[in-house]
Amino acid sequence: MIIVKQTKQAAAIIKGSRRLLVIGCSGNGKSTLSSDLSRRLGLPHISCDRDIFWLPGWNLRPRHEVLERMTAFAAQERWIIDGNSPGTLPVRLPRTDAVIWLRFPRLVSLASVLQRWLRYRSKVRPEMAEGCPEKIDAKFLSYIWNFEKAESPEITHHLEAARADMPVIILESYRETNRLLGDLDLAPGRKPQR
Repeated sequence: MIIVKQTKQAAAIIKGSRRLLVIGCSGNGKSTLSSDLSRRLGLPHISCDRDIFWLPGWNLRPRHEVLERMTAFAAQERWIIDGNSPGTLPVRLPRTDAVIWLRFPRLVSLASVLQRWLRYRSKVRPEMAEGCPEKIDAKFLSYIWNFEKAESPEITHHLEAARADMPVIILESYRETNRLLGDLDLAPGRKPQR
């Protein structure tokens, strides 16, 4: 993998990509960034939460169905897939042109999740599966608090096992995300496809 931290370089990579993977801790804006990139680049946005994992009532889809759905989405020619699930990275990474990894401080992630919960409390947000109203509990907060220690090593392992030339764009704040979007607007490259 090739780590990319310069937003101008990242914008050029993104502009030339047909398949992007957006990963990171809950609350870092994966779905928001993916939706924005989808509009700017004309790439279909696939949300792991909405389209792959969750069924109404916060019921997880059976594992074999998750893998079937992920495999079908990854086989498409153009997409942005947002979501972590380290266990499905081996399905997605071989087809990914570039990875955007949002690695914000955990206090930022926690604050963002709390703000999101206040905004969507008892409602289903757009990137979530129908019948799954916004919720927050101790298990979810613990997941966020321990994300870097518990999840990031496995993610890193899968990224390192992918192609040696895989660009992995690291963004560590909302400011960097906004700078990337600004640079993307200025970057030369292909026109959006619809």
